Amino acid sequence: MCGIAGWYGWTISPDERHSRLQKMCNTLHHRGPDDSGYFVHDHVGLGMRRLTILDREGGRQPMASHDNMHVLVCNGEIYNHQELRQQLITLGHSFSSTHSDTEVLLAMWRQYGTSALKQCNGMFAAAIWNAQNESLHLVRDRLGVKPLYYYYDGKQLIFASEIKAILASQAFTPEVNERAIWDYMTFRYVPGPHTIWKNVYKLPPAHYLVFKQGMAEPLVQRWWDIPYTNPPRSLSLQQAALEGEALLEDAVNLRMLADVPVGIMLSGGLDSSVTAALAARRWGKGIKTFSVAFADPQAIDERPFAREVAAHLGTDHHEIVLSQQQFLEALDSFVYATDEPLADLASIPLQHVCALARDHVTVVLSGEGSDEVLAGYNFEENVRQWELSRKRTGIGQILDRLWPRPAPDMRTWDTPLSMTNYYTSADKAAMFHKKATWPDSFDPSKHDLQRLGDQHTLDQALYLYCQGWLTEDLLMKADRMSMLHSLELRTPFLDYRFVEWAAQIPPHFKAGQDCNGVWTSKLVLRKMAEHLLPASIITRPKQGFPVPVYEWLAGPLKNFAHDMLAGEATRLRQWFTPEALSNLLRAATQNGASWLEQHRLWNCIILELWARRWGI
Repeated sequence: MCGIAGWYGWTISPDERHSRLQKMCNTLHHRGPDDSGYFVHDHVGLGMRRLTILDREGGRQPMASHDNMHVLVCNGEIYNHQELRQQLITLGHSFSSTHSDTEVLLAMWRQYGTSALKQCNGMFAAAIWNAQNESLHLVRDRLGVKPLYYYYDGKQLIFASEIKAILASQAFTPEVNERAIWDYMTFRYVPGPHTIWKNVYKLPPAHYLVFKQGMAEPLVQRWWDIPYTNPPRSLSLQQAALEGEALLEDAVNLRMLADVPVGIMLSGGLDSSVTAALAARRWGKGIKTFSVAFADPQAIDERPFAREVAAHLGTDHHEIVLSQQQFLEALDSFVYATDEPLADLASIPLQHVCALARDHVTVVLSGEGSDEVLAGYNFEENVRQWELSRKRTGIGQILDRLWPRPAPDMRTWDTPLSMTNYYTSADKAAMFHKKATWPDSFDPSKHDLQRLGDQHTLDQALYLYCQGWLTEDLLMKADRMSMLHSLELRTPFLDYRFVEWAAQIPPHFKAGQDCNGVWTSKLVLRKMAEHLLPASIITRPKQGFPVPVYEWLAGPLKNFAHDMLAGEATRLRQWFTPEALSNLLRAATQNGASWLEQHRLWNCIILELWARRWGI
């Protein structure tokens, strides 16, 4: 794992090239404290900071091919590198290292070009320079576990694992992208491909970018997509559970491999508990597990469930408890770490539990992605409502048996289903000083649905969750909070083989009725877990991480909220009217404030903190 940075086409003096690249990479020191490396040639530069996970003595980057025609920097891991190595050896390739996944990725690229990506099982963001045709490729993994950003102004392309490294190039004067603020207010994150900064973009998951001299702009192309099928495969729930367990167990085992200690984030929920159980099956007792909770007596505390799982599996369990003061003190470093506003309350406890884990291990496994792949959250209620909408009453019940109505098609909806939806376009237009001319924030989701085509309503929803919410909130949060402490976080539920399998099983195996007729989320995962975990863990509903901040807004944090949004130093006034901010403060800090108003207020507080930290 590491942080990468570089450029192509930047006309800067030879004397400055190395120092400027080094400055960019130094902002990524937290991502890779173990080593650094630089490649500079004419108008191209590649740099990296390395966190050593595999091949501690070898695997240094930037890595060049034997003929120096290709140079690569990569952030991430290729989990099936040993299998690919053997494949390449049969094709005549030789290797200087016995287990460097970077060397394998470089050889795969030389052998197959962009087609190599489809054979790689991993999380990765990489840059590859081809000296022969003077082209630069940027590539990103299928689900976007690893981030990659780039700046392009019509002449020069600058890239990095984090936006702060691009800004450190000092190649341009940063400006805020107001469309990103528009979208952020709806989602609590900035959806790709845009970022909060003008001309800085996210390379979307499962895409590559190619750029070389003479091109008017970089070419960005998709190289993979989630293969939902309609109709789905025909199989029993038991058969699906056996298949899924085998795939997930292999995904866990691949991610347990490292030359450094590995642990597991254990909340006591179904996803992390299944991950821990599958790891313990092969790697035995004593695996280190980590949990976090709040000291507030009013907060929901999931530690008893985590302890139950830890005792059941015999893990070496560690916990950390946060106070309100610790939460507030972490906000400044949080908004700097994320580079752009992200109003996910669970980010701060994740930051602290990552710090705890780093005291013991260098790699952790996490349950991220299970809800988006297998229909967690409250999708069982959504599906129940969708099924009810298909039913006729009275004599129409006879027609249902003969000509059943189709499931709802989200392509016809004004607003597709979303995990977060806090402001409509009309709501936002009333807040902004200037007349809003940006498109509706849900327009890209509608485009995604058209690309997906004719699929079941649940699969439509899961696909959208994977395009936005998973990538821009959950995975961005996981990457930033873990790498802030030089900790690699791996996600077995996002192994592409498991994701492709889940996309092709019947939707009602994900969210549907169990054998007792009870509507249930992640039905197939609960079936997998029956012989792995106690029943109390399998049947408990998902809570998400319970952060008591909203309860604090009407009490101990009320003055803090007013200082943020109604003080002399308030930065949001450059975009929003004072009246809109005052009305929001009043509504969200009163006793009995609605959940929606509290969400809206926290979105604004994070945006304000971000603006102050970045000097906007």
